[in-house]
Amino acid sequence: MTKQHKTPIFDAVKKYFHEGTVPFVVPGHKKGNGLPEFKEYVGANVLGIDVTCFPDTDNICNPKGVIAEAENLAAEAYGADRAYFLVNGTTAGIQAMIMAVCKPEDKIILPRNAHKSAFGGLIMSGAKPVYIEPEMNREFGISMGVTPEKVEWAILQHPDAKAVFLVNPNYYGTASDLVKITEIAHARGIPIVVDEAHGAHLKFNAGLPISAMEAGADLAASSTHKLIGSLTQSSMLFLKEGLVNPKRVKAALNLTQTTSPSYLLLSSLDVARKQIAIQGKELIGRTVELAKWVRDELKSVPGIKVFGEDLVGQPGCAGFDPTKVTINVRDLGLSGYEMEKILRSQYRIQVELSDLYNTMFLITLGDTWESVTYLVNCVKEIAQERTYDNVIKICPPVPAIPPLSISPREAFYSPTRVLNLQEAAGEISAEAIMAYPPGIPLICPGEVITQEIIDYVNILKQEQADLQGTEDPNINHIKVVDLAATKELADEEIYTQSV
Repeated sequence: MTKQHKTPIFDAVKKYFHEGTVPFVVPGHKKGNGLPEFKEYVGANVLGIDVTCFPDTDNICNPKGVIAEAENLAAEAYGADRAYFLVNGTTAGIQAMIMAVCKPEDKIILPRNAHKSAFGGLIMSGAKPVYIEPEMNREFGISMGVTPEKVEWAILQHPDAKAVFLVNPNYYGTASDLVKITEIAHARGIPIVVDEAHGAHLKFNAGLPISAMEAGADLAASSTHKLIGSLTQSSMLFLKEGLVNPKRVKAALNLTQTTSPSYLLLSSLDVARKQIAIQGKELIGRTVELAKWVRDELKSVPGIKVFGEDLVGQPGCAGFDPTKVTINVRDLGLSGYEMEKILRSQYRIQVELSDLYNTMFLITLGDTWESVTYLVNCVKEIAQERTYDNVIKICPPVPAIPPLSISPREAFYSPTRVLNLQEAAGEISAEAIMAYPPGIPLICPGEVITQEIIDYVNILKQEQADLQGTEDPNINHIKVVDLAATKELADEEIYTQSV
């Protein structure tokens, strides 16, 4: 723990700034002098430590100095053999993990409710997905974790799979039985890679779901910025040696991550690691206490249901993170999207997530009794003003996983044509469609578009959900694989080879 008090990167950039070094290097603002309006608002210190890679600050592509030292401290704090700092978000880490364990045509087992970054990793790596249906909570319309039995079945059906990809916990706080699933996969020599974007705090409270590294996973990408205070876009990737080659991981990271890292982001990772390593139990314990108080208060509000701990032990929920406070507002006659708008416009509260049924509030170490009390009072006031008898909104369940016709990579690079979404049933999609947050795709490249998906997208559009994924920002049109053009190219290639 003595070592955990150190902040090698932060110390290096502060030393550079206070020495008064005269820069003839990038960035071009030269300690903010070239951007005076911005400097006046954010301050000289912020822009003074916005530096680049040089001997004193190390190089993220091949760290040997302060970055290497800081990463070693992070690995120790999280119980990993190695840690890698990320400045392109957990997205870069997830894509690097998939690229590290899969090459083109390799199979990877993953839940359908994986984040969109995982599907980007499939395209980049050329891997073929073997999807597992997550368990569903029908009352809230929320997908949960996957069961060990489904993972084992998928491995038995696809023994050549190169990895199992899991989410721990998912966006709504439910966790799969990561220990048992890891045992199942490792017994067959298959590595476990984990999207732990919402689990950077798990290790520091025994009442939370077990962290990926503690469960024995091989790789885990963790969003430090989401829950333990580093700056947005800064994350970490952790590795346990054995089934995954660390050199391969680093090579993949060097493909997905910038060569010009922000030292503001790196410094914030350094300081956030120090704080959580030294004060983690106290800080996360207090955060959990605040979250449980909010949950208890909201449970008593008529018309509101709270998604929570009573799910633990059910299929797909081996553990639950109470800091994700998700309320179902359907009985108030509201969609989650409408609740978000009311909170933002009338009470200046920004929520973490909203969907057709639910609104989520994220409680973190940055919260206080004052902030959570204000939140609870505002929600109670909204509920009291509603006349919610007989105005329950009805929505169909999330569509089933559509058939996979070709690999995501093949669909992405195939000739395409653009169709009106309403006329695209039966076509092979060349794009994804997802509501964001949480960024879980309804359709992915290579899958057959179903009428069920089209109908569900129409419902989301009516509720003004934030839909993303297609080149058309309004999601009125979608690119599909042009099968005729694809066949022509294939015939031409065969002819060329024969000649």
